[in-house]
Amino acid sequence: MIHPIPPGTRDVLPDEMRELRRLNRNLVDVFEGAGYGEVATPAIEYDEVLSRGDRPSSASPYRFFDENGDLLALRSDMTVPIARLVATRFADAPLPLRLCYLASAYRAVLPQRGEMREFVQAGIELIGAPGAEGTAEVIGVLEAALDAAGLDRAVIGLGHADLYRSLLAEFGVEGEARDAVLARLATHDLVGLETALAEAGIGDAAIETCVALSQLRGGAEVLERARELGGDAVDRTTTRLQKTYETLVARGTAERVQIDFGLLRDLGYYSGTIFEVYDPAVGHVLGGGGRYDGFLANFGLDLPAAGFSLYLERVHVAQMEEESRRRERAALDV
Repeated sequence: MIHPIPPGTRDVLPDEMRELRRLNRNLVDVFEGAGYGEVATPAIEYDEVLSRGDRPSSASPYRFFDENGDLLALRSDMTVPIARLVATRFADAPLPLRLCYLASAYRAVLPQRGEMREFVQAGIELIGAPGAEGTAEVIGVLEAALDAAGLDRAVIGLGHADLYRSLLAEFGVEGEARDAVLARLATHDLVGLETALAEAGIGDAAIETCVALSQLRGGAEVLERARELGGDAVDRTTTRLQKTYETLVARGTAERVQIDFGLLRDLGYYSGTIFEVYDPAVGHVLGGGGRYDGFLANFGLDLPAAGFSLYLERVHVAQMEEESRRRERAALDV
């Protein structure tokens, strides 16, 4: 007799569980070694609290009423609960605060696409450290975590959350038309991007600028190529990205970083530099993060902040693929 489990969930058997535990320990060791203290929050929060995350409908958590009639929800990520935690438990603590976590989160997804509705995130939050230096610290910890997972080929794409919002505003694109374009970028659907731009009615020159920007990625040389496309929004973004990139170079943590003008994350609270992690061994984004300055003001604390999270199951798959690749190469060298 078959007893099914909900789509988008899975059982974990002993061999994989041992591998995941080892990966968990390695990541938490990296975080704590960098001065980040581990915290835990309830999987269940008041829906009103989670709604301050400005999450898209695709990431809405599961909602239900408690015995008192209050609306509760399962968290869809860890940044919002930690913002609530900081405001209620660390409001008067010395800054910056360095916190890390390893926790399950839940999202309403399309399981037929191979997405998980229950997944584990491992990450850090740096609260109270502004600007490029704070961003560089977070990316430095991310690189150390990738090294600990054995993902020596992983790449960190570096972009800016405000670029396309400002650029589309310059072109007069607002409302649903703007949201359609941003949705294409957030899902890396560059094929549909041009269609959405055309439907926004912004003209061929503006479409060419947006499409050309979305395909710009590489080292510091792409900053000048972006500036050649012109516009105040592009100029502001390249200036900010250049400062962050130069800070990474100065700290010796720019080797993995690739500037990506097509990058846009699908969580609405990001306000500045953003980044995502890719590994050539797998076809999924392994994680990401960025700056969310001003977001804590929703909880009564107006503090700069940045962080990242890794999808543990995806990191594990990439880890296994990279180990298999190394074994195959070693066998050929014998």
